[in-house]
Amino acid sequence: MSSDLQWLLLRNNNAYIVKSLPGGPILSREPGNLVKVHSQKYCSFANEKAILIKDTEAGIELITRKKGAAPTAVASGYAKTVIRPRSGGRRAAGITAKLAKRGYRPDLRTAALAHVSAIIASKKEKKAAPPKKARGKKAKTA
Repeated sequence: MSSDLQWLLLRNNNAYIVKSLPGGPILSREPGNLVKVHSQKYCSFANEKAILIKDTEAGIELITRKKGAAPTAVASGYAKTVIRPRSGGRRAAGITAKLAKRGYRPDLRTAALAHVSAIIASKKEKKAAPPKKARGKKAKTA
């Protein structure tokens, strides 16, 4: 089934559609949608080439569809790339950019990089806040 036909079937009847405001933008909650906008370009169900980014215990997992995979192949039709947490943010961004840029989906490159960067930032430990300095009258009496 072509991706255009799939989109025509899924665009109005979809469990992931979020209509927050009447007349406002229609958003999507589907897992492969990197931008979370309900449109054919970003829909992972209606595109043969979609990039799914997951945060797992092993690290950040990038899942893409293999070239020439049969439409009926479910588990064997996907390629998984795991970026370990110790590898660092620059390496994770480089792997993600290279994956999207090498002809797979270059239009999703910036969205994929933003998604990976947000996951890395959420995993970082927060620095402790420095103690507050006393100012004004409190500083003079101390």
